[in-house]
Amino acid sequence: MLEEVRITGLGVIDDAVLELSAGFTALTGETGAGKTMVVTALGLLFGGRADPARVRPGAARAAVEGRLLVSAEIAREIEDAGGDLDDEGSTLVLSRSVSAEGRSRAFAGGRSVPVSLLQVLADDLVAVHGQADQQQLLKPGRQRDALDRFGGPDLAATLSAYRRVFSRHRTVREELESLTRAERERVAEAEMLRRGLAEVEAVAPVTGEDATLLAEEEKLANADALNAAATVAHEALLGDPAAASVDDGSDAVTLLGVAGRALEPVRAHDPVLAGLADRLAEATYLVSDVAAELASYTDALDSDPARLAAVQERRAALGKLVRAYGTAAGRGVRGAGGIGGSGDVAAVLDWAKQAASRLAELEGDNDKIAALAAEESSLASQVTSLAAELTALRQAAAQRFALAVTAELTALAMPHGSLTAVVSALDAPGPYGADDVEIRLAAHPGAPPLPLNKGASGGELSRVMLAIEVVFAGADPVPTFVFDEVDAGVGGKAAVEIGRRLARLARSSQVIVVTHLPQVAAFADNHLVVEKSGDGVVTESGVMRLDRQARVRELSRMLGGLEESEFGQAHAEELLAMADREREAADA
Repeated sequence: MLEEVRITGLGVIDDAVLELSAGFTALTGETGAGKTMVVTALGLLFGGRADPARVRPGAARAAVEGRLLVSAEIAREIEDAGGDLDDEGSTLVLSRSVSAEGRSRAFAGGRSVPVSLLQVLADDLVAVHGQADQQQLLKPGRQRDALDRFGGPDLAATLSAYRRVFSRHRTVREELESLTRAERERVAEAEMLRRGLAEVEAVAPVTGEDATLLAEEEKLANADALNAAATVAHEALLGDPAAASVDDGSDAVTLLGVAGRALEPVRAHDPVLAGLADRLAEATYLVSDVAAELASYTDALDSDPARLAAVQERRAALGKLVRAYGTAAGRGVRGAGGIGGSGDVAAVLDWAKQAASRLAELEGDNDKIAALAAEESSLASQVTSLAAELTALRQAAAQRFALAVTAELTALAMPHGSLTAVVSALDAPGPYGADDVEIRLAAHPGAPPLPLNKGASGGELSRVMLAIEVVFAGADPVPTFVFDEVDAGVGGKAAVEIGRRLARLARSSQVIVVTHLPQVAAFADNHLVVEKSGDGVVTESGVMRLDRQARVRELSRMLGGLEESEFGQAHAEELLAMADREREAADA
């Protein structure tokens, strides 16, 4: 609930503080004293339109600050937005300002926030009913939400089941449509993958095979040159008397042997020379081994044109696969073409593995489509059934609601007014069912039922809203209600009934009412009066909480300027006593 509101620079209000409390608060004062500015300030505080024309002349800006006692849920919402709360996390400070140039700023919990956040909070915290205010029950969807809460637990349970089924149905339908829409692309992709996998399977590449074949091809293609080079090297190392390549018949092994034998007789005389002799002996053994291996190499070297052709053919087949499926351009599972970039057989095998997995996924989509189609059909049937059940429950609730509000209107000086809640069918079921709900009013016999904002004048609309709020009080709770012009055009017994119903609403919510009627103000638990100073300005001292005696004088003034009259004061006392008796009876 609202605990305190401070208003500065707004209309006739220079600087004023309203101390509010639970229950029913009446706000009274002379015409033009600034009572309506209080309602305007509350509308501004909760995200209403920032009108720079309301800024007091000479003031740089108009500002409204409110201190609210909030629930744990609202507290979490503010903390999530980065704001802070006072008094152990239960008190929230909101503020809103508008400059004379029209610039608006909003704060929640000490943090600058978008004005839209104040509007969101207002949906859960306050309902402001005044001629110039956008009222909650006039918002699209709010009337349906309110009627659903009025409908009770059966309607709530059905709505919950419907929303759960509708959400699942929408998810399944979207997935089914997506799969069906892409069926042609899936068929083409699957065929492409099958073709690619068949090509890979036909060649049956082995990891590392391409490198091995390249080495074999190099050897086979150069077999004659390799044989000639190895033969010449062998003859140079080990000699061949018939070879023309060794001019003097000497070879490397023979010459090394001559050198070693020359050093052998004298090696004992010098350790250095002995070491060199050992190294010559080692070199002789090494050269002899190389010569033997060269001989074996030339014997084993195979010059096989048929094998060379086979290797080249195999490498060509592997190269085709690498270009198609092993390069950067062709490696993607969803695309098998592309030439360019480097690749190898390992990349082809990796593509084949991914392609097989993707193909299995695509082939499984047909089964998935069939399963989704069956589920979608079942869910669609459930949506239709639950929507019809919701419609029936709403229609029954609408009848009860219309009768209750119409009865309230009769007591609120609108005896010929009648209210209906029209449940009409939507073109297609939505998240909240297949219905639209619109509350309509026929202000007098013969008048066509019209939407609330078209079927009632400003004063009538406030009374209609009061009647609706009284009926909805237990089903559509809002912590704080603010009413302006609720008593326009009424008096006498009707005024007493308005006061009585405001008091009834105040048993479950905080109610703030700007009123000109003493019969209404008498039912208040808390009475504030707005007074202008001599220069026509409302200052901080101009908003006062009245005690019992002061209330008598204020009610006497409201009865016709009889604040000094014993008769007027007696009438005021009688009104207060009547309200006290009814309050005691309600509490009993």
